Amino acid sequence: MKKFIKAVLVLIAAAAVVIMVSSLYTVKENEYAVVMQFGKITKVESEPGLKIKIPFVQTRTIVPKAVQLYDIAPSDVITKDKKSMIADTYIMWQVTDPIKFAQTLNCSIVGAQDRTSVAVYNATKNIISSMSQDEIIAARGEKLTSLITSDANESIGGYGIVITKAEIKSLDLPEDNKEAVYERMISERNNIAASYEAEGKAEAQKIQNETDREVTVMKAEAEKQAAILEAEGETAYMQKLQEAYDSEDKADFYNFIRSLDALKTSIQGGNKTIILDKESPIAQLFYGAY
Repeated sequence: MKKFIKAVLVLIAAAAVVIMVSSLYTVKENEYAVVMQFGKITKVESEPGLKIKIPFVQTRTIVPKAVQLYDIAPSDVITKDKKSMIADTYIMWQVTDPIKFAQTLNCSIVGAQDRTSVAVYNATKNIISSMSQDEIIAARGEKLTSLITSDANESIGGYGIVITKAEIKSLDLPEDNKEAVYERMISERNNIAASYEAEGKAEAQKIQNETDREVTVMKAEAEKQAAILEAEGETAYMQKLQEAYDSEDKADFYNFIRSLDALKTSIQGGNKTIILDKESPIAQLFYGAY
């Protein structure tokens, strides 16, 4: 009898442990716990800590709060100008409404990845097809990421998830036309460089022409001022001469000095012989006429 009672007590204790284990669960900081009963959601635990549920009747499913990363397979896309490109994209998504997530996707991470990858692929195809290849290259980065992310989120609003970022990590050309595109891009860049060089030369020539014109104007002005000063100097010189020799005696003296200067100049060579007319002012000097 004692053994039977002991065995019953052991069974009761074991059952109590099983019930306690089945009724208690832990919610972590970065997750939700969705509690369901007979296929219906009864509550969602979002605060971390030890929680309790009805054992064997209620079940709980853990849903991540953290942002999830999913790398989708590269896909071919066609631009507005009918150019083929290969887009390699990754997705960052997050559960924002665990109830909708449970109701629509049964808390399936794989299901969410499928929905987001389809949404991002369609958004990428739509955005790329609305832009030319040059526009796509110019928009690469945050602008293109923002367009794709916004477009993709419009199609997954009912699943309780949101795409925080859908970014093309590489947007490449198919091998069969990559070389032709590269050559065209090089040619375009060379044309742009030639245009810049021509503009630079034109601007340099314009500056040179303006400088030459300014120099010409300044030189002409300087020559004009020099001519004016020279004319004024000649006028002043003639006026001084006129004042200095305004009488007959002064004029004769001036002519005499000029004759001496001329005589001095004429005897600079080796021949010192001078023949003078007796009536000349110099000869008269030697005769004592002065």
